[in-house]
Amino acid sequence: MNEHEKLNYVEFPSADLQSTKAFFEKAFGWSFIDYGPEYTAFSGQGLDGGFFKADLCSNTINGAGLLIFFSHNLESTLAKVIEAGGKVVKPIFSFPGGRRFHFAEPSGNELAVWSEEGA
Repeated sequence: MNEHEKLNYVEFPSADLQSTKAFFEKAFGWSFIDYGPEYTAFSGQGLDGGFFKADLCSNTINGAGLLIFFSHNLESTLAKVIEAGGKVVKPIFSFPGGRRFHFAEPSGNELAVWSEEGA
């Protein structure tokens, strides 16, 4: 159910929709619904969203917001991201309460994965 004034949807640019879709399908098991040749949507991933065709990307070096996945096994998730074609932007590091890493998917969008301390 949609909640009043709560985050509901996120959209990312993607220079290569097919590569972006293949990455998220392999790394995280996502599925997509295409809405024409320039838009694809995902749902059931904690926050629904989509990718639109554009030659831009979302990364923190340019001031973009950062979406962060949670993992019970950070090293396992890191291995899946790399195997699916993701590039590590920031290797695993500790912060108060946990550890995380940042990665870029094939179109260059930066995301991160965190795990609780010791997990």
